[in-house]
Amino acid sequence: MTETRYDVLGVGNAIVDVIASSNDAFLIEHGIEKGGMTLIDEDRAKALYEVMGAGEEISGGSAANTLAGVASLGGRGAYVGKVAADQLGEIFAHDLRAAGVDYDTAPLKGGPATARCLINVTPDAQRSMCTFLGASTMFSENDVDAERIRAATITYLEGYLFDREEAKAAFVRAAEIAQAAGRKVSLTLSDSFCVDRHRDSFRHLVKNHVDVLFANEDELKSLYETDDFDAALAQVRAETRVAAVTRSEKGAVIVSGEETATVAAEPVDKVRDTTGAGDLFAAGFLLGYARGAGLAECGRLGAIAAAEVISHVGARPQTPLKSLIAEQGAAVPAA
Repeated sequence: MTETRYDVLGVGNAIVDVIASSNDAFLIEHGIEKGGMTLIDEDRAKALYEVMGAGEEISGGSAANTLAGVASLGGRGAYVGKVAADQLGEIFAHDLRAAGVDYDTAPLKGGPATARCLINVTPDAQRSMCTFLGASTMFSENDVDAERIRAATITYLEGYLFDREEAKAAFVRAAEIAQAAGRKVSLTLSDSFCVDRHRDSFRHLVKNHVDVLFANEDELKSLYETDDFDAALAQVRAETRVAAVTRSEKGAVIVSGEETATVAAEPVDKVRDTTGAGDLFAAGFLLGYARGAGLAECGRLGAIAAAEVISHVGARPQTPLKSLIAEQGAAVPAA
């Protein structure tokens, strides 16, 4: 087996987030679905950006946020995702490397601009996202870094990347490389809209390629086309090695074979922005799992990381998570 250099390698849409405070009236006026993620074209992205309130531009993307969390926890992480050779692309690369993540995917030249996600956060902390995927969708099998995948304990795949056939092929190729190298593969379903669009492909991946599945309650029920959470949980238990299902304030349920671990949500003084909660839960869980921790311990690491990110605006940690974990009486397992 190739020498292990990374705990987790993420594959996903490389996106810069633009986050602004908003209200329900603004969402209605501009036809934005509350609490969801809507794909938009470049013209719509420019028009919406002009009318949004004062915002903060932060490098994002679901899997990239997760890898930033892994690094903040003291883990070794790498990321694969496509940006354009433009200013936002340079910002994305700089921010991710500065967070301690290994990243060197070649930028796209002569194509669409770097992806951006316009996020309007309402007073109830719900985030409503309008996403221009741009250069991120130009990810192809040529960008799959086989050497790094073989060197990672877990390859983590972001469901948002699944919207273009070339990207889908690269996604599957990354999973195949990891499996052939005796490594683990993890998938996040990302959003219910992703499940609705790609249900059959996701079901195939879960049954045949995925060791660790992440989903929230709605995504899991959508995957199995049922309104019964217990029924969906029973099905996923039978189809994949580990499934970690988040349930907002109810915490998370983790199943593996006959084992079930229930993890309580960590208390937060005030929920400021739910952007990145699932991404950071995955960060804590994956690092624990990569280093041999039990399911409940992995879930606790994820819950602490998620609680930190929802306590402020932005989808990446503002407090070093390794220190925060220690303050909570827990510990990140040694490499």
